[in-house]
Amino acid sequence: MNIEAIKSIYAFEMARTRRTLLQSIVSPVITTSLYFIVFGAAIGSRMQEVQGVSYGAFIAPGLIMLTLLNQCIGNGSFGIYFPKFTGTIYEILSSPISMIEIVIGYVGAAATKGLIVGTIILVTASLFVDISIKHPFMMVLFFVLTAVSFSLFGFMIGIWAKDFEQLNLFPMLIIPPLVFLGGSFYSIDMLPPFWQAVSHFNPVLYLVSGFRWSFYEIADVSPVVSLATVLGFLAVCLTITAWIFKTGYKLKN
Repeated sequence: MNIEAIKSIYAFEMARTRRTLLQSIVSPVITTSLYFIVFGAAIGSRMQEVQGVSYGAFIAPGLIMLTLLNQCIGNGSFGIYFPKFTGTIYEILSSPISMIEIVIGYVGAAATKGLIVGTIILVTASLFVDISIKHPFMMVLFFVLTAVSFSLFGFMIGIWAKDFEQLNLFPMLIIPPLVFLGGSFYSIDMLPPFWQAVSHFNPVLYLVSGFRWSFYEIADVSPVVSLATVLGFLAVCLTITAWIFKTGYKLKN
């Protein structure tokens, strides 16, 4: 294992965050704070509790997950797309670095940045609502697994994308609707039976539900199923990434 190569890629990607601090850290914090002001304070004060939890506290895990997914996919995709765009990817591919080392460097940096922003959002949320974490270990486990999985997913998007429009397709047009319709702002028990059934086809539901369970022990689906879903998604992403490097898909042309 070439540790120095991993450290170099990781350090370079983390340095990019420090150069774009307003975009990387400040912007998502302000956006999430506005969500809490509008939904948690203005709307939440007019709503009853959801499954015994105040509405502001209920939506906190969903908002954290929304920010985490966007940050991990965005950082993971841009990290590998920019070397493709500039042509420096060939220097990386021709160097004595294995696929595993490249993935660890880029995905590790993207996941770290997502976790940093997610942690800041968690602290920010505690300023607006009363948050309790009943299962800290499971919370951290869901937090880390989700960050790694979707950073790897973003890495795959960065390799697949041929322009900036495709690069922004998932984080801008696909992930937000899935998160909003995945029980972030409501329990699917509030929906009619038909739409409850439809919601179970939304993979983000399992992420939000499992993450919320680690806070308040309330969930729309079993936390075991949620954890299995995250692990399954991670396994699929690892398999596809291995195939990409084995075949050179969109890397050798």
